[in-house]
Amino acid sequence: MKFPITIYQDEDNWYVVACPIIPGCISQGKTETEALKNIEEAIELCIEVRREQGLPITIQSTEIELLIRA
Repeated sequence: MKFPITIYQDEDNWYVVACPIIPGCISQGKTETEALKNIEEAIELCIEVRREQGLPITIQSTEIELLIRA
């Protein structure tokens, strides 16, 4: 399965990565590669826990369009 993720570098230069459709699913790494590896593990663990608790694996996600003025 494919899962959407977000990734950014914080003020301490760590890469913070999250899966926004799985509540609480977030990880980090010193490199982008490490962060991506870590979020894969976090997604697997979050899915396992949500299944054990009888919760839906993901939550609904949608997009909105905003007009941003330059």
